[in-house]
Amino acid sequence: MFLAEVIGTVWATRKDENLQSFKLQFIQPLNGKREKTGDPIVAVDTVGAGPGETVMYITAREAVIPLPVEMAPVDASIVGIIDRIDREADL
Repeated sequence: MFLAEVIGTVWATRKDENLQSFKLQFIQPLNGKREKTGDPIVAVDTVGAGPGETVMYITAREAVIPLPVEMAPVDASIVGIIDRIDREADL
């Protein structure tokens, strides 16, 4: 699982039929200090996240697991919204 910040919503007039009921979010990957890492990616939102929220996401073959279909063209899925991170170094 990885951290990211939702930085926008992707509006698609046409999507794969397995993704019709899911929102696509534009997310910026973050490291443990909430610093930007890498380029933004598009992820399927399975939890109802919104812009500005910190989320957990999964990638690769596992990205299809939270969806109620066996196969879908998905490289990343948002699987959780993070309310707070307590790092031992910050305590």
